Amino acid sequence: MYYVYLLRLVNNYIYTGSTPNLKRRLGQHNKGLCISTRDFRPVKLVWYCVFSDKLLARRFEDYLKTGSGQAFRNKRFLR
Repeated sequence: MYYVYLLRLVNNYIYTGSTPNLKRRLGQHNKGLCISTRDFRPVKLVWYCVFSDKLLARRFEDYLKTGSGQAFRNKRFLR
């Protein structure tokens, strides 16, 4: 299984990522092992979705990082 996830950082920014092991990846984010979120800890998981195919997960992650994907994310997943 592959996960696409959204994290809320302490500066209120939303980080989008994907991983095959969500629990391990969240631990890495909160321990400061991820350069992109290291200075914005602690992070909070706000949404995730499970895919059976790595390519589909990656494509959805890439979509959520586009302008229209961010608008979709804000309207459907964040409140």
